[in-house]
Amino acid sequence: MLQEPTLKNLTNNEFGKPPDKQNAILHELGAHHIASFNYMINEGLKKAIADLNPVEFVVNERKVRLEVNDFSFESPEVPLGTIGVRNRLVYPTECRQRAATYKGKFMISVSWFLDDVQQLSFEKDMGDIPVMIKSNRCHLNSMTPKDLVKHGEHEQEWGGYFVVKGHERIVRMLLMTRRNYPIAIKRSGWKMRGALFSDAGVSIRCVKDDQTATNNVLHFVTDGSAKLMFSYRKVLYYAPLCLILKCFCDFSDQYIYQKLTHGFEEDLYYTDAVQNMLRGLHVENLHTHEECKAYLGKMFRIKFYECPEWWTDIEIGEFILNKCILIHLNSGEDKFNMLVFMTQKLFAFAQDKCKLEGADAVMMQELLLGGHLYLQIIKEKLQNWLTSLRYNIAKQSQSASFYFTQQDILKAAKFAGSLDRVLENFLATGNVASSSGLGLMQDKGLTIVAENINRMRYMSHFRAVHRGAFFQEMRTTEARQLLPDAWGFICPVHTPDGTPCGLLNHLALSCRVTETPDTARLNNIPLVLTELGMVPLKFFSTLDLKNWYVVQLDGRVIGYVETNYARQLVDGLRIFKIEGVKIPSTLEIVLVPKKDTVTQYPGLYLFTGPARMMRPLINLLAKEIELVGTFEQVYMDICVAPQEAYPGIYLTI
Repeated sequence: MLQEPTLKNLTNNEFGKPPDKQNAILHELGAHHIASFNYMINEGLKKAIADLNPVEFVVNERKVRLEVNDFSFESPEVPLGTIGVRNRLVYPTECRQRAATYKGKFMISVSWFLDDVQQLSFEKDMGDIPVMIKSNRCHLNSMTPKDLVKHGEHEQEWGGYFVVKGHERIVRMLLMTRRNYPIAIKRSGWKMRGALFSDAGVSIRCVKDDQTATNNVLHFVTDGSAKLMFSYRKVLYYAPLCLILKCFCDFSDQYIYQKLTHGFEEDLYYTDAVQNMLRGLHVENLHTHEECKAYLGKMFRIKFYECPEWWTDIEIGEFILNKCILIHLNSGEDKFNMLVFMTQKLFAFAQDKCKLEGADAVMMQELLLGGHLYLQIIKEKLQNWLTSLRYNIAKQSQSASFYFTQQDILKAAKFAGSLDRVLENFLATGNVASSSGLGLMQDKGLTIVAENINRMRYMSHFRAVHRGAFFQEMRTTEARQLLPDAWGFICPVHTPDGTPCGLLNHLALSCRVTETPDTARLNNIPLVLTELGMVPLKFFSTLDLKNWYVVQLDGRVIGYVETNYARQLVDGLRIFKIEGVKIPSTLEIVLVPKKDTVTQYPGLYLFTGPARMMRPLINLLAKEIELVGTFEQVYMDICVAPQEAYPGIYLTI
């Protein structure tokens, strides 16, 4: 430390020059925001467009089908042909100075079919939509500190925000329920959902690869049955459990009964309840797989009005199963197995054989990142645009000069709207108008201004996580509590006074946010598990499941592992995880053990999805750094200081 003033910086020729590389810690501030936006551009939009529902309708006795099949998203540039332009590239500094939006052109390719014959596809300019600073569509991406200063930016610029009308806007990171994991919850409001409904249920937030999210709840009904809640366009619907199970796969009642009760044969209350639910279908004269799907479609046809009028009841039933129920799974058999697991957990919970899992604990939460929310909004607005195009075509078809030519379709597309104003308003105001709700509990306050009143205040915005505006109005303090499982992930002191206390928190310094894993490594996980001793699902009938754990990977039941061997399998899997070659290093391994007392529902749960909170620890067995998640940490032996480590007890530090 200096004892007296010095003038060394005045004579140092290197003083004030930007460094060759950015500060790694500061660079991390915007890293997870940028990663989510880059995912949207590189993979998310392709998956979202592939998942859009084609719009089919009849006009003038001709069958028309509209589809979006591709997109392009350009970097911010001055339009071609602008007079007097030497450099077409637009930089964020210019947008700040002239109160403009930093945005790039977004184009889509639209295919249309007339009587099932493909016509010439066309491209539609959807306007210029905002670009995140330092994403791979931003000109500042990969610039050195020296180049950043040259273009009017801070030498340590970390990005992760949008410039909208000259203001820097950040999409808030919201704490959401952990994806693809069924949580046992009690809510008094559920009793009001229907006759004989109880306050107990198993809720699951399903998230697809394109980040589309929806909630399903399996409700316990006090007559001993269960009903599944699904939603569509913000309206809740309920269906009997066994009806949905029979819709998924063409299985016999005997197989369904065996699957539901396997390992629970001694629970007479549960086995009787399953028998009564299966008999209830036959009372309604529903005996086969096809009859159940047709019944489901017939009951809900009037609510799913965008389905083509010529679709059969079975096709509408399949549409409901694909778009509303356990949407994170693609095959009917996977959905069947997951719903069986949820049923077993529900009845164990209803009989107080497993613990309540609060959705307010950090172990049951993950983050909603800006790029993922942006992707959901674009997907929904593209679906709405196709519907708008349909109505324009139907309106123009009433004219005598309408002949289904390319020019007629282009004219209809011209007045179908665009994306630029919708997305700019969303970022400028934080409000989003959504027909589906986007799986959110709020539609306001989703973005904030990055206040630069001082540097520490500015930096804190990028690590802030909010529980949601809905919880600010609640009188209970459950959502505001700092529970022990938040250790190392949420800063225990960095929260404001007053209304947002405990709801607006900040990530700890070492906490990282996961990205989407490599597909090849993801596909290796079931193979590695089988090598380590997991028994695949198809051999379930030969096992005595009382002595086995179920194994789930991202909300998909993939097998079973013997109770006495599970710990050994987990230790072996951790070694592969630390190496990060065969399987992702961000894999979260949660073994909830069976105990003599009432605990969480036991099983081996594996998570690989994005937007989870993880932190680095030293694995004492491997002497290497291991990333540990919020749910995983609860069931691990972790010491804070090296002297606390006892051989064979503490595995990490």
